[in-house]
Amino acid sequence: MRRTVHQILSRTALLVCGVSMILGAACKRRETTGKAAESTPSAVAGKLNVGFVYVSSASDGGWSFAHDQGRRYLEQSLPYVHTATIERVAEGAEAEAALRSLSRKGFDLLIAASFGFMDATATVAGEFPKTKFLHIAGYKYNDKNFGNAFGAMESMKYLAGVIAGARAKADGRKKLGYIAPFAIPEVVRLINATAIGMRQSCPDCTMELRFLNAWFDPGREQEAAESLLQAGADVVITGADTSGPVAVAGKHDRWAIGYDSAKACEVDRAHCLTSTYWNWGVLYTQIARQVHEGTWKPTAYYGDVDSGLLGLLGFEEGETPLPGVPAEIIPTIKEKLLLFRKGSLTRFEIFSGPLRDNHGQIVIPDGKRLSQSDLEGLPGCSVCMSWLAEGIVGELPKK
Repeated sequence: MRRTVHQILSRTALLVCGVSMILGAACKRRETTGKAAESTPSAVAGKLNVGFVYVSSASDGGWSFAHDQGRRYLEQSLPYVHTATIERVAEGAEAEAALRSLSRKGFDLLIAASFGFMDATATVAGEFPKTKFLHIAGYKYNDKNFGNAFGAMESMKYLAGVIAGARAKADGRKKLGYIAPFAIPEVVRLINATAIGMRQSCPDCTMELRFLNAWFDPGREQEAAESLLQAGADVVITGADTSGPVAVAGKHDRWAIGYDSAKACEVDRAHCLTSTYWNWGVLYTQIARQVHEGTWKPTAYYGDVDSGLLGLLGFEEGETPLPGVPAEIIPTIKEKLLLFRKGSLTRFEIFSGPLRDNHGQIVIPDGKRLSQSDLEGLPGCSVCMSWLAEGIVGELPKK
């Protein structure tokens, strides 16, 4: 994901949970072994060979799972494409080794699906100028063979906040909880977008935060959910990788909103309101086709909802909202999602003034809106994403 170097703690920790996570049992941390794979996959002659490097298992149910769904979509969409993966790759030297070995095997396009792979991707891209590289979420790229990509998940988090606020208002328990990985701009803008949406449907609702200092830690995610529910939250919204918080909310007969994957609600559809998720296959198919045709130009790509990169479970074409979604809010969500899909509503309208922080101070004046640099906390930002929106209880952790 997109972050500046001094803001990042990497996704190097992997966990083993299996069924215990779904049942709500605590999971213990297991560090990466330092072995990306026993052997490097081979390219297939006559195909466009696309290699994927994951920081965790493709079956993690969250971040890497969503990327692997995108890989499968790509292979099914373009018959001339062959794909292969290397999973559970440690960030740093091991990522370099994995990317280098795939390059040597003759892969045409390599997709590095973790922020922590950014420097490794930049290094190997310089060594193999004929190979194309796409790094997910970072900010480095060149004008030859190395691009990056991410998307405006804040747009979907805003809609999730509208749904959560409506649910809390209907229940008369006007408090939400948000499980946040790190206090960095990428995460903070998603928190703020959720709170802005919450106040659209429930102006007197509040939202309490729990920071994990981890991207993928099922045990701590479940503990955070328990803590928020004990504090009175009616809806728990997760910004981390697993569906553990959904299962915990269900055990308490409360509500939850999942993240990363369209499968996040499967552990308890009766208590899950929706999941905001990634459709990586749309992007991967577009880029692979361009590479095949010789038209791909490396850029810093950032897709909004109209790109097809983002999804909202229960509100996509042919889907029915999950039973916990209040009926009265469904038309509003459908209408706003349609506007997002048309491109007439964007992330910038969400962060348009007047907006106040959680101390009552105007951070975005009337008639103004945040820039992309502001949203990402990039150098040159003027209203950098280091504040919390109105309705959020608490403060950002000190660095």
